[in-house]
Amino acid sequence: MNDNEFVALVATRSGMSSEQAAAVTQATLTTLAERIDGGEARDLADHLPGDLRAYAFGGSETAERFGLDVFVARVSGRADLDADQARDGVTAVFDVLRDALDPTDYEQVVTQLPAEYGDVADQTAPYVRRQA
Repeated sequence: MNDNEFVALVATRSGMSSEQAAAVTQATLTTLAERIDGGEARDLADHLPGDLRAYAFGGSETAERFGLDVFVARVSGRADLDADQARDGVTAVFDVLRDALDPTDYEQVVTQLPAEYGDVADQTAPYVRRQA
């Protein structure tokens, strides 16, 4: 899967334009890299397509600890979306990550997140297209 295919899947799953999907993908990967340990962020980046890799590198080896509301707020601000759009976008990015990564690699990322993140990073839920 290349960058364009990844973003196109996020757009389809979130009901966003391709520009919004690109912004929410970048914002979600950046925020996720802040929330997980640096080594895991680098591992995630190694499994992402081309230009998306740069967004998954965290600035620190130690993960910042913040809840889902803060995660969505950061994505909202970075992608210039309202909170509901940002949450749908975050969910779509995690859905695409789940499909794009080896199950073990995806599990290693989401196990670093508190249970409340299961609302956007569910490992078992089927894909559901969100309504625009």
